[in-house]
Amino acid sequence: MLGRALAKVGGFTTLSRVLGFLRDLVFARLFGASEATDAFFVAFKLPNLFRRIFAEGAFAVAFVPVLSEYKETREFSDLQSFVNHVAGVLGLVTLGISLLGVIAGPLLIAIFAPGWYFGETGNAALAGEMLRLTFPYLFFISLTAFAGAILNTHNRFGVPAFTPVLLNLCLIGAAYWLAPLFEQPVMGLAWGVFIAGAAQLAFNLPFLHQLRLLPKPVPSLKDPGVRKVLRLMGPAVFGASATQIGLLLNTLIASLLIEGSISWLYYSDRLLEFPVGILGAALATVVLPNLSRTYQTSSREEFSALIDWGVRWVVLIGLPAAVALFVLAVPLISTLFQSQVFDARDVDMSSRSLMAYAFGLFPFLLVKVFSPGFFARQDTRTPVRIAVIAIIVNVAISLLLFKPLGHVGLALATTAMAVVNAGLLFLHIRRAEIYMPSAGWRLVLFKTLLASAIMGAALFWFAGPSETWVTAGGWWKTGMLSLLVAGGACVYFGTLFLLGMRVSDFRGRPPA
Repeated sequence: MLGRALAKVGGFTTLSRVLGFLRDLVFARLFGASEATDAFFVAFKLPNLFRRIFAEGAFAVAFVPVLSEYKETREFSDLQSFVNHVAGVLGLVTLGISLLGVIAGPLLIAIFAPGWYFGETGNAALAGEMLRLTFPYLFFISLTAFAGAILNTHNRFGVPAFTPVLLNLCLIGAAYWLAPLFEQPVMGLAWGVFIAGAAQLAFNLPFLHQLRLLPKPVPSLKDPGVRKVLRLMGPAVFGASATQIGLLLNTLIASLLIEGSISWLYYSDRLLEFPVGILGAALATVVLPNLSRTYQTSSREEFSALIDWGVRWVVLIGLPAAVALFVLAVPLISTLFQSQVFDARDVDMSSRSLMAYAFGLFPFLLVKVFSPGFFARQDTRTPVRIAVIAIIVNVAISLLLFKPLGHVGLALATTAMAVVNAGLLFLHIRRAEIYMPSAGWRLVLFKTLLASAIMGAALFWFAGPSETWVTAGGWWKTGMLSLLVAGGACVYFGTLFLLGMRVSDFRGRPPA
């Protein structure tokens, strides 16, 4: 069951990520890496940050375990009442925050991109204007995440996994059909964000109706379930969102750097998010509700086995993906984004930050598996303590490296934060005997590391010099990159097969 759920979520997430790449390719080719795109990315990043911290971060990890508890131990009428009360409180709070963001847009830009207020560019004014359109996205997407959490808890994983596709379709449409209508074309993208939020929420509502859980929002802080969710949310704001806070700090400091720095970080981060989104988000989506249910109904060994299942998939996919991102940084950036307005210098700068991010891919993915091990047990305090330490590391390294290394130093700081976060989570989850790795892990890790190294060497040899990719035509780059990706996968899995590994080695012992 878990394998099918992971395949379904991963499949729809892959579709969304492919469309996301198409979206970013359209952005790069139509708008390039300029002051205007820097302004849009900041205006889009702020509501996205709050979405990931509150809606899909703290709210999800606090709501899903309590929802699972109601589903497994209470009457259906109690579950309906709980859903109605949470919908009322969440809707009221996010509506208020969204209105505040619309009113205080310029002030938020001054806080999160202060460098623009010391220069002579129009970035701050443009970003503040766009933020008034993009910030209401928080209201729509928070309720969408609420709907998705209910569907996931009832093992309806497909609809929430497909929903992000609508965002990419709306933004691609806005780039072509809305942007030309404005004096400043990127304003069309801001309208696209607003439209996408409404479309995503509307798409989920019929499926809640099928479950008889379409909410009738009634704000109530007296509901004990609501109070429990709010109590868990407090520390979970940091525990679930250390990465997002680190990326926001990068944006803040990047506003002090040369023009294009924010865009370079954005495009390289988008490539990092591809494997994180496909595997990491899929694992987190499937693991959290199943861990929550297992914690309520099964043994400690079954709980540990489910975490072990997730870690095995991180090792199988995460290690070779990190190596491939590092080795193929220039081919990937050049093939996907290079154009007349995204030139060779932009390719070089974006590929440098992508190489720095690549080192953090594996720990990023591990956090997606380890964190639910705490949240499912309704322990949000331990991850927050660890997240605070990780954020402090990120800030310290960012301030140390941003002057000598520019935007690359900020990417390295984010990677260091992920390493600290994953490492401390692992140490604590092992010390508390929440997770007990199954037998044979050292041999599995050695074989996957060896296969990843052999694959990396092959990719480096056949990719050739960076100059070739920057000067080559688009069709050659597309064909060559496709061959490299397919060949690298064959080398990696072929090596694993020759080393005696089979699919069963990565199944672990997931619960029935």
